Amino acid sequence: MDGVLLLNKPKGMTSHDCVAKVRRLLGVKKAGHTGTLDPNVSGVLPICLGKATRIAEFLTGTRKTYEGKVTLGAATTTEDADGDIIAARPVDRPIARAEIEAVFDSLTGEMEQTPPMYSAVKVGGKKLYEYARAGIEVERPTRRVTIYELELLDEREQFFGETVSFRFRVTCSKGTYVRTLSVMIGERLGYPAHMSDLIRTASGPFRLEDCVTFEDVERRAA
Repeated sequence: MDGVLLLNKPKGMTSHDCVAKVRRLLGVKKAGHTGTLDPNVSGVLPICLGKATRIAEFLTGTRKTYEGKVTLGAATTTEDADGDIIAARPVDRPIARAEIEAVFDSLTGEMEQTPPMYSAVKVGGKKLYEYARAGIEVERPTRRVTIYELELLDEREQFFGETVSFRFRVTCSKGTYVRTLSVMIGERLGYPAHMSDLIRTASGPFRLEDCVTFEDVERRAA
């Protein structure tokens, strides 16, 4: 079997585990994904099968689109909702839509990003999350990424509460950490922040509406 399977990756599984399950369900020997999604992220995960694994490297560099949620008021060790809180500050003023949109405009374009400690980026032959789990802080290399579009999806004009959350859509280059982008949004609004939800809706030409679930794969393989 050769081709590209577009999987709607569920939350709670690693990308590697998704590939292994697809390989088992379809009985194929060669399979590989075209860009890792964190376990707590769902959405578009293209998986190359058979001879199509030869083109996997050409699909990894494509633009990605995500829909996510930023929560102001707390920062975490992992920069997402799975980590321990390391900083907290109640949101003590209304946050205006125009202020958020101005921050989004300021973050659109090229930027330098420092990957989170809880990430698969390698330093000294080890993945950063291995250092993080051992309680070791290491210097992390920055990377140049591009934010092509950043849009506020909530329609409210003002946001209130000790914690404030709002949804966004971002189209970005390969290697962009949306968790880190969420933290940067919070910093520019004056509050600790983390990414509290994320789904990848597009990877290059592949769209979420074209993806299949594991249930679909199981039915077709039966």
